[in-house]
Amino acid sequence: MREWWRDAVIYQVYPRSYQDSDGDGIGDLRGITSRLDHIAELGADAIWLSPIFTSPMEDMGYDVSNYTDIDPLFGTLADFDALIARAHDLGLKVIIDQVISHSSDRHPWFDESRTSRDNPKADWYVWADPNPDGTPPNNWLSVFGGPGWEWEPRRQQYYMHNFLISQPDLNMHNPDVQDAVTGAMRFWLDRGVDGFRLDTVNYYFHDRDLRDNPPRQRKDNSPINQPFDFQDHVHSKNQPENIAFLARLRALTDEFDGRMMVGEVGDAGDTGIRLMAQYTAGDHMLHMCYSFEMLGPDFTAAHFRRVIQGVRDGAPDGHSCWSFSNHDVPRHVSRWAQHGTSRVALARQSVAMLMAFPGTIGIYQGEELGQTETVMTYDELTDAQALRYWPEVKGRDGCRTPMVWDADQPNAGFSTGKPWLPVKPPQAEQAVAQQGDDGVLAAYRDTIAFRRSQPCLRQGDIAFIDLPEPVLAFHRSLNGQTVTCLFNLSPAPVALTVAGTAVTAIGPGLGSVKGGQISLPGSGFLFLQSQDQPPEVAMA
Repeated sequence: MREWWRDAVIYQVYPRSYQDSDGDGIGDLRGITSRLDHIAELGADAIWLSPIFTSPMEDMGYDVSNYTDIDPLFGTLADFDALIARAHDLGLKVIIDQVISHSSDRHPWFDESRTSRDNPKADWYVWADPNPDGTPPNNWLSVFGGPGWEWEPRRQQYYMHNFLISQPDLNMHNPDVQDAVTGAMRFWLDRGVDGFRLDTVNYYFHDRDLRDNPPRQRKDNSPINQPFDFQDHVHSKNQPENIAFLARLRALTDEFDGRMMVGEVGDAGDTGIRLMAQYTAGDHMLHMCYSFEMLGPDFTAAHFRRVIQGVRDGAPDGHSCWSFSNHDVPRHVSRWAQHGTSRVALARQSVAMLMAFPGTIGIYQGEELGQTETVMTYDELTDAQALRYWPEVKGRDGCRTPMVWDADQPNAGFSTGKPWLPVKPPQAEQAVAQQGDDGVLAAYRDTIAFRRSQPCLRQGDIAFIDLPEPVLAFHRSLNGQTVTCLFNLSPAPVALTVAGTAVTAIGPGLGSVKGGQISLPGSGFLFLQSQDQPPEVAMA
């Protein structure tokens, strides 16, 4: 029997911004539960909840101080149980974030570890002596700026932090730490969650010898906004010990029926593709991975082909998850708007592309509305990256603003109180209640339903067609049937020819086929169905 996650559509909920039920301006579990029907009606198979655990919220929940309880901002364990029950009633699986590469500095584990060098948890975090001149033990840097080390006077040592100073890295080389974090994951599995999204999955281990990272070989002299990007992080992450630990996590989930894990690989380029392949190879590793490869500015046929083909070549028995937006990057309809396409056309094409890709599909809340990036002012910011490097770094607040439900309601229906981030008119205009029958929301519903009806798109092989830019083209084939997928990634119209076998246009599309001639308008796309041999497609 085919596992549910292999062709699932997973809808990411950012809990702070989905729905507020108590008027404090922050989304919560009861609010999410009240809006689950929207996700079910969209056609999604599962929801992924960004962190909801106890936290001082210096990194919006990605700094956990208790791995087995709900932060009061979001509700209670009883509220979480009610959410799971309602989701399962609607046929939705529930996936939760696990942030185990680091904890909050207010976690009891760290409180104990930092007191001395000989306490029971002294080796639960990454500690190191200073150099003779008092400087940190090596050149490792923090993703969020500055050195990756912070001084602790009580131990007369530095501790490592890949992210904020308040997010010390756990020492996964210590078996007791591995036992503790897997025990926390078992707590949630026992509670009924259907899977985990593993944050920064390639950051779990560090080089035991603490060797310096070498400089990154740059292809050009373009500006760099933060020092982290000057290094090739070969020693501070991506360590070989990660393989055995991921196998241990897989063994844990395999004790439960129908559970899965998707890992976030925090690298792009060839390294990200290599790790995705490595971490999903065989049936003893992660169920799937995603990287930031499709979350960046690249919007070319060559780029999408390289990424998909690279993972499939590297791990033919592995599995990948693709998405265009999430809570860490600018929304894709804004990110790719420079290419001259309209917001609605780009949004419709984007979901058509996603639903045609092999593997599992991720959708970020609001993208089904064609939501755009919110333009923030400095006084509105909460994100540490933006606060430190403004204005060159805009940060992540612009993609985290609240979900919009009804533009005629206060704060577009998100909250009766002042929202933690603003709801501005350009975003409110895209609210659910304002979406028409020919809007982006309808396109998402129709395209997800179309994918569900086409075994070729859910389970078929992929074969790319050699066509020049700006056309992305490929066949998806299964059991003698083929769906040919054609996408014009430019604002100008494109003409193609098709020959060799009878074809029929099916499903949603912004294009036409007649007498062997295919017309694709700007941001157009088309699905063609054929039997036996795939058709031959060429530029006109």
